[in-house]
Amino acid sequence: MKDLTPDKASLDAIEIASPDEIQALQLKRMRKSLAHAYANVDHYREAFDEKGVHPEDLKSLSDLAHFPFTVKQDLRDNYPFGMFAVKRDQVNRIHASSGTTGQPTVIGYTANDLNMWSEVMQRSLRAAGMKRGDVLHNAYGYGLFTGGLGVHGGAEAMGLTVVPVSGGMTQRQVRLIEDFGAKGISVTPSYALSILDEYREQGFDPKNSPLQVGIFGAEPWTNAMRKEVEDAFDMHAIDIYGLSEVIGPGVSMECVEAKDGLHIWEDHFYPEVINPDTGELLPDGELGELVFTSLTKEAFPIVRYRTRDLTRLLPGTARSMRRMEKITGRSDDMIILRGVNVFPTQIEEQLMSVNELAPHFQIELERDDRLDKMIVKVEANPGVDDQATRQAASTALAEKIKSSIGVTAQVIAGDVGSVPRSQGKAVRVIDNRPK
Repeated sequence: MKDLTPDKASLDAIEIASPDEIQALQLKRMRKSLAHAYANVDHYREAFDEKGVHPEDLKSLSDLAHFPFTVKQDLRDNYPFGMFAVKRDQVNRIHASSGTTGQPTVIGYTANDLNMWSEVMQRSLRAAGMKRGDVLHNAYGYGLFTGGLGVHGGAEAMGLTVVPVSGGMTQRQVRLIEDFGAKGISVTPSYALSILDEYREQGFDPKNSPLQVGIFGAEPWTNAMRKEVEDAFDMHAIDIYGLSEVIGPGVSMECVEAKDGLHIWEDHFYPEVINPDTGELLPDGELGELVFTSLTKEAFPIVRYRTRDLTRLLPGTARSMRRMEKITGRSDDMIILRGVNVFPTQIEEQLMSVNELAPHFQIELERDDRLDKMIVKVEANPGVDDQATRQAASTALAEKIKSSIGVTAQVIAGDVGSVPRSQGKAVRVIDNRPK
């Protein structure tokens, strides 16, 4: 892999500022943002009053712990524009979640919000090793999902040549990467595996592709998957994090030179980690649920938003701003199987260690005679055709799951293509248990 470390002179001054400078800016911006939310959003005024706090009570950053949390249901209850803090004619763009599990959440952006989003995306792309004039193959979905347009805006402002291919038409993805000479690709990690499969299907050696860096986000993925993709393409695989309620992609980003966690752009987004069961604030270094407060958003300020993502906060390394560890899973994606907590990423990590099996998988949960049952559907790698080898690989994976996680799973290794492919976020768990 090529050394893509960015020139330090190209970084924004705040990226390498002292912690004291960063915290002083955070406090100034947080006071303003809380006052903005309190004055212009009925939900926040009522929630603050009920909690007995006022924006003027924020004397230090630690005082934020006295303010109420915001959860996704609050956003759904105020559908569509009840959480907006500016008049509708000041909103330049609207994004929304799919709403597949309830009322969609709707997020608005002013012109200044879009400029800020572009700024943090430029930082993120630069941290990944991208430079002006490079070609970026953007395979995130465009539309109401924030991924495609969020990356696109920062990439164009940075001077990249953007190929807005979105998801789907996987055969064409390979052709465009090759013909246009893409240096970078932005994509969900699960769809990156589909593109990798297509490279091999078309007879191309992915190591010879023009790709030098992959920017992966929108779903949890493991370091085992990172190694799989990096070895296959001979490129860097970098983690990006974001969520629409906070801004979209670009809330935090790994640096290509370190790959040791995602630096949070703390001048715009203030992080906390809490105990997901009690809401208690946890010190840096302890694993818990990630919470964000926006510091500069106009249309849609967010106060102590519970992301449900599980991580820990770590000190800065390549940048001054704190890092967050790779997301290990979501508190609401956790499977409880016969009293044991299981995350899909734990299954993925074990799957990656069995050479005969491909990295595609899906978990099905069933209930058999009052007992919960886990079925892990995987695929044999191309060329692994005989049933004895497949059965041995399935048994090996089941044993690894049992010894590392502590649950019994039935593993079924099917043919290539038997596990459903995703062109966006992967559907890892199908729960067929009676409610």
